[in-house]
Amino acid sequence: MLAFGPVPSRRLGRSLGVNNIPKKVCSYDCVYCQVGKTKLCSIERRKFFKPAEIRKEVQEKLKKASVDYITFVPDGEPTLDLLLDEEIELLKEFGKIAVISNGSLLFREDVRKDLEKADLVSVKVDAGDEEIWKQINVPCEGLVFDKVKEGIHEFSKLFKGKLITETMLVEGVNDSEKTLELIATFLKEINPDIAYISLPLRPPNREWVKPPKREVVDRAFIIFTSFGINTELLDRPESGQFHLGENPKEGLVSILAVHPMREEDILKTLEKEGAPLEILQELLDEKKIERIIYQG
Repeated sequence: MLAFGPVPSRRLGRSLGVNNIPKKVCSYDCVYCQVGKTKLCSIERRKFFKPAEIRKEVQEKLKKASVDYITFVPDGEPTLDLLLDEEIELLKEFGKIAVISNGSLLFREDVRKDLEKADLVSVKVDAGDEEIWKQINVPCEGLVFDKVKEGIHEFSKLFKGKLITETMLVEGVNDSEKTLELIATFLKEINPDIAYISLPLRPPNREWVKPPKREVVDRAFIIFTSFGINTELLDRPESGQFHLGENPKEGLVSILAVHPMREEDILKTLEKEGAPLEILQELLDEKKIERIIYQG
Protein backbone atom coordinates (compact mmCIF):
# COMPACT_ATOMS: atom_id res chain seq x y z
CA MET A 1 0.00 0.00 0.00
CA LEU A 2 1.18 3.51 -0.83
CA ALA A 3 -0.62 5.08 2.15
CA PHE A 4 -1.04 3.69 5.65
CA GLY A 5 -2.67 4.69 8.91
CA PRO A 6 -3.34 7.22 10.26
CA VAL A 7 -0.94 6.38 13.07
CA PRO A 8 -0.08 8.27 16.26
CA SER A 9 3.28 10.02 15.94
CA ARG A 10 5.37 11.25 18.86
CA ARG A 11 6.58 14.15 16.70
CA LEU A 12 3.66 14.92 14.41
CA GLY A 13 0.46 14.10 16.28
CA ARG A 14 -1.89 12.13 14.02
CA SER A 15 -0.09 11.21 10.82
CA LEU A 16 -1.10 9.55 7.56
CA GLY A 17 1.94 7.74 6.20
CA VAL A 18 2.97 7.84 2.55
CA ASN A 19 5.17 4.93 1.45
CA ASN A 20 6.74 6.25 -1.75
CA ILE A 21 9.81 3.97 -1.75
CA PRO A 22 9.92 0.17 -2.27
CA LYS A 23 11.20 -1.84 0.68
CA LYS A 24 14.03 -1.22 1.45
CA VAL A 25 15.76 1.15 -0.92
CA CYS A 26 17.86 3.57 1.08
CA SER A 27 21.06 5.60 1.12
CA TYR A 28 21.84 4.33 4.62
CA ASP A 29 21.74 0.96 6.35
CA CYS A 30 21.34 2.29 9.90
CA VAL A 31 22.09 -0.32 12.55
CA TYR A 32 18.94 0.56 14.52
CA CYS A 33 16.46 0.66 11.61
CA GLN A 34 13.06 -0.80 12.52
CA VAL A 35 12.24 -1.66 8.89
CA GLY A 36 15.17 -4.07 8.48
CA LYS A 37 18.43 -4.14 6.57
CA THR A 38 18.76 -2.15 3.36
CA LYS A 39 18.17 -4.33 0.30
CA LEU A 40 19.33 -1.79 -2.26
CA CYS A 41 21.81 0.81 -1.06
CA SER A 42 21.66 3.69 -3.50
CA ILE A 43 22.18 7.43 -3.82
CA GLU A 44 20.71 7.55 -7.35
CA ARG A 45 17.29 9.16 -7.61
CA ARG A 46 14.73 7.36 -9.77
CA LYS A 47 11.00 6.99 -10.40
CA PHE A 48 9.17 4.38 -8.32
CA PHE A 49 5.38 4.85 -8.17
CA LYS A 50 2.90 6.97 -10.09
CA PRO A 51 2.07 10.20 -8.20
CA ALA A 52 -1.58 9.92 -9.24
CA GLU A 53 -1.83 6.50 -7.54
CA ILE A 54 -0.33 7.90 -4.33
CA ARG A 55 -2.80 10.78 -4.42
CA LYS A 56 -5.72 8.40 -4.93
CA GLU A 57 -4.79 6.23 -1.93
CA VAL A 58 -4.23 9.26 0.31
CA GLN A 59 -7.58 10.72 -0.72
CA GLU A 60 -9.35 7.44 0.07
CA LYS A 61 -7.72 7.22 3.51
CA LEU A 62 -8.64 10.80 4.38
CA LYS A 63 -12.34 10.30 3.60
CA LYS A 64 -12.76 8.64 6.99
CA ALA A 65 -9.97 10.18 9.04
CA SER A 66 -8.54 13.60 9.84
CA VAL A 67 -4.80 14.07 10.37
CA ASP A 68 -2.28 16.67 11.48
CA TYR A 69 0.23 15.74 8.78
CA ILE A 70 0.47 13.71 5.59
CA THR A 71 3.92 12.25 6.11
CA PHE A 72 6.41 10.80 3.67
CA VAL A 73 7.86 8.13 5.95
CA PRO A 74 8.50 5.15 3.67
CA ASP A 75 10.36 1.84 3.84
CA GLY A 76 13.46 3.67 2.57
CA GLU A 77 14.78 7.18 1.96
CA PRO A 78 11.97 9.36 0.51
CA THR A 79 14.27 11.76 -1.34
CA LEU A 80 15.45 8.93 -3.61
CA ASP A 81 12.08 9.38 -5.32
CA LEU A 82 12.60 11.53 -8.42
CA LEU A 83 8.90 12.46 -8.41
CA LEU A 84 8.79 13.61 -4.78
CA ASP A 85 8.19 17.25 -5.74
CA GLU A 86 5.16 16.32 -7.86
CA GLU A 87 3.77 14.10 -5.10
CA ILE A 88 4.10 16.87 -2.51
CA GLU A 89 2.29 19.30 -4.83
CA LEU A 90 -0.54 16.81 -5.45
CA LEU A 91 -1.05 16.13 -1.73
CA LYS A 92 -0.89 19.72 -0.49
CA GLU A 93 -4.61 20.20 -1.11
CA PHE A 94 -5.33 17.61 1.59
CA GLY A 95 -3.25 19.14 4.39
CA LYS A 96 0.20 19.85 5.76
CA ILE A 97 3.09 17.80 4.36
CA ALA A 98 5.95 16.35 6.40
CA VAL A 99 8.97 14.48 5.09
CA ILE A 100 11.03 12.24 7.37
CA SER A 101 14.45 12.06 5.70
CA ASN A 102 17.92 10.97 6.71
CA GLY A 103 19.21 14.17 5.08
CA SER A 104 21.96 12.36 3.19
CA LEU A 105 21.01 13.73 -0.24
CA LEU A 106 20.55 17.37 0.72
CA PHE A 107 23.88 18.18 -0.91
CA ARG A 108 21.88 17.97 -4.15
CA GLU A 109 20.15 21.18 -5.19
CA ASP A 110 17.18 19.31 -6.69
CA VAL A 111 16.55 17.50 -3.38
CA ARG A 112 16.70 20.76 -1.44
CA LYS A 113 14.20 22.33 -3.85
CA ASP A 114 11.83 19.37 -3.49
CA LEU A 115 11.89 19.48 0.31
CA GLU A 116 11.41 23.25 0.39
CA LYS A 117 7.81 22.53 -0.70
CA ALA A 118 7.07 20.62 2.53
CA ASP A 119 5.68 22.18 5.70
CA LEU A 120 7.92 20.14 7.98
CA VAL A 121 11.16 18.28 7.33
CA SER A 122 12.96 15.97 9.74
CA VAL A 123 16.63 15.12 9.18
CA LYS A 124 18.87 12.63 10.91
CA VAL A 125 21.92 13.80 12.88
CA ASP A 126 23.32 10.72 14.61
CA ALA A 127 27.03 11.52 14.48
CA GLY A 128 29.44 14.41 14.76
CA ASP A 129 32.36 12.77 12.95
CA GLU A 130 32.89 10.47 10.00
CA GLU A 131 33.94 7.38 11.96
CA ILE A 132 30.80 7.30 14.12
CA TRP A 133 28.65 8.17 11.07
CA LYS A 134 29.93 5.09 9.25
CA GLN A 135 29.36 2.91 12.32
CA ILE A 136 25.79 3.93 13.02
CA ASN A 137 24.36 5.03 9.65
CA VAL A 138 26.40 2.70 7.39
CA PRO A 139 26.19 5.04 4.37
CA CYS A 140 26.15 3.89 0.75
CA GLU A 141 29.27 4.16 -1.36
CA GLY A 142 29.57 7.63 -2.82
CA LEU A 143 28.36 9.54 0.23
CA VAL A 144 30.86 11.84 1.96
CA PHE A 145 30.29 12.90 5.57
CA ASP A 146 31.35 16.53 5.17
CA LYS A 147 29.24 16.85 2.03
CA VAL A 148 26.18 15.45 3.83
CA LYS A 149 26.68 17.94 6.68
CA GLU A 150 27.08 20.82 4.22
CA GLY A 151 23.84 19.82 2.48
CA ILE A 152 21.87 19.80 5.73
CA HIS A 153 23.42 23.12 6.72
CA GLU A 154 22.58 24.70 3.36
CA PHE A 155 18.99 23.45 3.56
CA SER A 156 18.58 24.84 7.09
CA LYS A 157 19.38 28.32 5.77
CA LEU A 158 16.84 28.11 2.93
CA PHE A 159 13.92 26.23 4.45
CA LYS A 160 10.96 28.37 5.54
CA GLY A 161 8.97 25.56 7.16
CA LYS A 162 9.52 23.70 10.41
CA LEU A 163 12.88 21.92 10.58
CA ILE A 164 13.37 19.20 13.17
CA THR A 165 16.23 16.79 13.74
CA GLU A 166 16.42 13.33 15.24
CA THR A 167 19.41 11.84 16.97
CA MET A 168 19.09 8.13 17.71
CA LEU A 169 21.33 7.11 20.61
CA VAL A 170 22.85 3.62 20.53
CA GLU A 171 24.75 2.33 23.53
CA GLY A 172 28.51 2.30 22.99
CA VAL A 173 28.35 3.92 19.55
CA ASN A 174 27.34 7.58 19.67
CA ASP A 175 26.65 8.18 23.36
CA SER A 176 30.03 9.39 24.60
CA GLU A 177 30.32 12.93 25.92
CA LYS A 178 32.72 13.90 23.12
CA THR A 179 30.39 12.60 20.40
CA LEU A 180 27.35 14.26 21.94
CA GLU A 181 29.17 17.60 22.08
CA LEU A 182 30.16 17.28 18.40
CA ILE A 183 26.54 16.56 17.47
CA ALA A 184 25.35 19.50 19.59
CA THR A 185 27.88 21.80 17.90
CA PHE A 186 26.44 20.96 14.49
CA LEU A 187 22.84 21.21 15.71
CA LYS A 188 23.54 24.70 17.04
CA GLU A 189 24.75 25.68 13.56
CA ILE A 190 21.59 24.51 11.78
CA ASN A 191 19.29 25.70 14.61
CA PRO A 192 16.34 23.29 14.25
CA ASP A 193 12.94 24.18 15.72
CA ILE A 194 13.23 21.04 17.83
CA ALA A 195 16.08 18.53 18.19
CA TYR A 196 14.69 15.15 19.20
CA ILE A 197 16.77 12.60 21.07
CA SER A 198 15.45 9.12 20.28
CA LEU A 199 16.12 5.63 21.58
CA PRO A 200 15.76 2.30 19.74
CA LEU A 201 12.42 1.37 21.31
CA ARG A 202 11.40 -0.89 18.41
CA PRO A 203 13.29 -4.01 17.28
CA PRO A 204 16.45 -2.94 15.38
CA ASN A 205 17.99 -4.79 12.44
CA ARG A 206 21.17 -5.57 14.41
CA GLU A 207 20.62 -7.64 17.53
CA TRP A 208 23.43 -5.94 19.44
CA VAL A 209 21.79 -2.51 19.29
CA LYS A 210 20.59 -1.29 22.69
CA PRO A 211 19.48 2.05 24.11
CA PRO A 212 21.95 3.78 26.46
CA LYS A 213 21.41 3.77 30.21
CA ARG A 214 19.11 6.39 31.70
CA GLU A 215 21.92 8.54 33.07
CA VAL A 216 23.55 8.67 29.62
CA VAL A 217 20.28 9.78 28.00
CA ASP A 218 19.87 12.48 30.65
CA ARG A 219 23.44 13.63 30.02
CA ALA A 220 22.73 13.90 26.29
CA PHE A 221 19.71 16.07 27.02
CA ILE A 222 21.75 18.32 29.32
CA ILE A 223 24.54 18.69 26.74
CA PHE A 224 22.13 19.59 23.93
CA THR A 225 20.25 22.15 26.02
CA SER A 226 23.50 23.66 27.32
CA PHE A 227 24.25 24.56 23.68
CA GLY A 228 20.99 26.49 23.55
CA ILE A 229 19.20 23.84 21.47
CA ASN A 230 15.45 23.32 21.93
CA THR A 231 15.56 19.61 22.79
CA GLU A 232 12.94 16.94 23.45
CA LEU A 233 13.32 13.31 24.46
CA LEU A 234 11.49 10.55 22.57
CA ASP A 235 12.10 7.95 25.23
CA ARG A 236 8.62 6.43 25.47
CA PRO A 237 6.35 4.63 22.98
CA GLU A 238 3.78 6.71 21.13
CA SER A 239 0.24 6.70 22.44
CA GLY A 240 -2.99 7.17 20.53
CA GLN A 241 -5.20 5.31 18.08
CA PHE A 242 -4.04 3.60 14.92
CA HIS A 243 -6.54 3.53 12.05
CA LEU A 244 -6.85 0.37 9.93
CA GLY A 245 -9.37 1.43 7.29
CA GLU A 246 -12.13 -0.58 5.64
CA ASN A 247 -10.01 -3.75 5.42
CA PRO A 248 -8.53 -4.16 8.94
CA LYS A 249 -6.35 -7.11 7.97
CA GLU A 250 -4.78 -5.30 5.02
CA GLY A 251 -4.54 -2.07 6.99
CA LEU A 252 -2.69 -3.74 9.86
CA VAL A 253 -0.14 -5.34 7.52
CA SER A 254 0.48 -1.99 5.78
CA ILE A 255 1.20 -0.32 9.13
CA LEU A 256 3.40 -3.13 10.45
CA ALA A 257 5.48 -3.10 7.27
CA VAL A 258 6.78 0.33 8.26
CA HIS A 259 5.81 0.77 11.90
CA PRO A 260 6.24 -2.17 14.34
CA MET A 261 3.56 -2.24 17.05
CA ARG A 262 3.29 -3.78 20.49
CA GLU A 263 0.92 -6.73 20.70
CA GLU A 264 -1.27 -4.99 23.28
CA ASP A 265 -1.61 -1.96 20.97
CA ILE A 266 -2.63 -4.20 18.06
CA LEU A 267 -5.36 -5.85 20.12
CA LYS A 268 -6.60 -2.48 21.42
CA THR A 269 -6.69 -1.13 17.88
CA LEU A 270 -8.61 -4.13 16.53
CA GLU A 271 -11.12 -3.80 19.38
CA LYS A 272 -11.62 -0.04 18.87
CA GLU A 273 -12.09 -0.52 15.13
CA GLY A 274 -14.64 -3.27 15.71
CA ALA A 275 -12.44 -5.84 13.96
CA PRO A 276 -12.09 -9.51 15.02
CA LEU A 277 -9.20 -10.02 17.45
CA GLU A 278 -8.48 -13.29 15.62
CA ILE A 279 -6.97 -11.24 12.78
CA LEU A 280 -3.68 -11.06 14.70
CA GLN A 281 -3.30 -14.82 14.94
CA GLU A 282 -4.43 -15.30 11.33
CA LEU A 283 -1.67 -13.00 10.10
CA LEU A 284 0.88 -14.80 12.24
CA ASP A 285 -0.27 -18.19 10.90
CA GLU A 286 -0.09 -16.85 7.33
CA LYS A 287 3.45 -15.59 8.08
CA LYS A 288 2.51 -12.12 6.90
CA ILE A 289 3.72 -10.67 10.19
CA GLU A 290 6.19 -11.81 12.82
CA ARG A 291 6.20 -11.70 16.60
CA ILE A 292 9.52 -10.56 18.12
CA ILE A 293 10.44 -10.11 21.77
CA TYR A 294 12.62 -7.03 22.22
CA GLN A 295 13.71 -5.45 25.51
CA GLY A 296 11.12 -7.60 27.32
